[in-house]
Amino acid sequence: MTGLRLGPLLRYTDGSTATIWVETGRPCTAEVRCADGARGSAHTFQVAGHHYALIPVTGLTPGTTTAYEVHLDGTRVWPLPDSPFPPSVIRTGLADDPVRVAFGSCRWAAPPASDRPGPTGDAREKDPVGPDALDTFATRLAADPDTERPDVLLLLGDQVYADETSPATRRWLAGRRDLDEPPGSGVADYEEYTRLYYESWLDPQVRWLLSTVPSCMIFDDHDVIDDWNTSASWLADMRSTPWWQERLLSGLMSYWVYQHIGNLSPAELAEDPLYAAVHDTPDATGLLRAFAARADEDPTTVRWSYRRDFGRVRLVMVDSRAARVLEEGSRSMLDPGEAAWVREQALAGRGDYDHLLIGTSLPWLLPPLMHDAEAWDAALCRGEKGPRWARLGEKLRRAADLEHWAAFPGSFADLAGLIAEAGSGSGAPATVCVLSGDVHHAYIAEPSWPAGRGPDARVLQLTCSPVHNRIPLPLHLAFLLAWTGAARFAGRRLAGHGGIPRPPVKWRKTGGPWFGNQLMTLTLHGRSAALRLEQARAWRRGGGRLTTVSESVLSGR
Repeated sequence: MTGLRLGPLLRYTDGSTATIWVETGRPCTAEVRCADGARGSAHTFQVAGHHYALIPVTGLTPGTTTAYEVHLDGTRVWPLPDSPFPPSVIRTGLADDPVRVAFGSCRWAAPPASDRPGPTGDAREKDPVGPDALDTFATRLAADPDTERPDVLLLLGDQVYADETSPATRRWLAGRRDLDEPPGSGVADYEEYTRLYYESWLDPQVRWLLSTVPSCMIFDDHDVIDDWNTSASWLADMRSTPWWQERLLSGLMSYWVYQHIGNLSPAELAEDPLYAAVHDTPDATGLLRAFAARADEDPTTVRWSYRRDFGRVRLVMVDSRAARVLEEGSRSMLDPGEAAWVREQALAGRGDYDHLLIGTSLPWLLPPLMHDAEAWDAALCRGEKGPRWARLGEKLRRAADLEHWAAFPGSFADLAGLIAEAGSGSGAPATVCVLSGDVHHAYIAEPSWPAGRGPDARVLQLTCSPVHNRIPLPLHLAFLLAWTGAARFAGRRLAGHGGIPRPPVKWRKTGGPWFGNQLMTLTLHGRSAALRLEQARAWRRGGGRLTTVSESVLSGR
């Protein structure tokens, strides 16, 4: 009998269609059957001995919630037998419904399944990095399926950690190869990437959550390796190692299969020649490997960024890792083609949306000291102070992870300009929110422009991380201090040394910093916007539960 190895993941939804992703044990026809009669089917495609399907579901009725089942070659495989969870459902909204967007990043693999809490919240072993925010979120939804739930879950990077594997995965890797040889306990190939996804997405709570809440995803560095694409010299050093090419190609291949295709609408998939070719080939391994090699050689040949519209809410998800230009003389966060595409998506049909969300794994607005330190370091690396300082700047860049938007000053300014343009004039949205993760804490920052140059929309940097990880105490203290007046003064001294002009916007912290495993949720309705931050905290009865830490109204118009 054909088995369901992983999934189902509910990915794209709109008023009448949806896509559901599965991995199966062998080639088969995967079918989704909804309680209201809507259905869809797809034959699996094969990559490196694994079998997958992204099933389009049509005939859904707007404004309804319908339970669904997954069948493989006619045999029901989901819901699982004796499942303690409620039925998985597809919910389709109406145009004037509120839109709830939950988001966060950085989810390290949970403990082994036998140690995870059940749907009632019990647990037998303490989680080494504290309760998982997605686990606790799923527990709450499962306990009351009719409670408020998000319309989409945005996972903003580090869905898997290719370079920081769990003890269980390290034991599994040791059964395949010698961990004393590079890349050691990091993953080496496609098969080892599949292990990371199994470990993360077979978590019972998360598996059920992803089956019933639509999700959008984008990678960050740990999906491949820490500080991925920091600089041209970093990339040259990595390419000189014997294991890097296989790690990178496998990372891009597995990201395309497990994350990227689910971000796209059925119409976009129908126009994607690679997606069609993968389905027309008995074994698509070679096709995907060649695609990943082209993406590595020339990142402009592939676009990982995408746009999604949820009623009158627009999301532009930006690839701030693979689209970089790394040469020192022309460094930018986005190559020219990618930057033009982001601009087009943000401005197209302005007036058709009330809220613009710009998703980027890396925060646009950092604490001012850190912003100035990154801009200063970028000036050193460009050679503004000579070759000796340039060498020091590159060492600092790698050691301190100085590679956020601030480290690409031109790109930082370009994004400020785009936000001001998108948020100004007739048809301007009520809010423009930059949604980010990466930095293992949460905060809210609000920029301001010089008089007469700012947008009409309210603009906010909303940073939420981690979903399930931790931050070392020294960094915890550094982030607390980085917003102080003394830190701001120190940052300006660094900027002065590097000859760095003031950035085109000023900004201040209006919430946080908050530390812990956490999720933010935006509720957007008409011109109004509200934000809630919740943290997963240990519960005296075992396991964890979500606790509201902060609630604020961002726009009341």
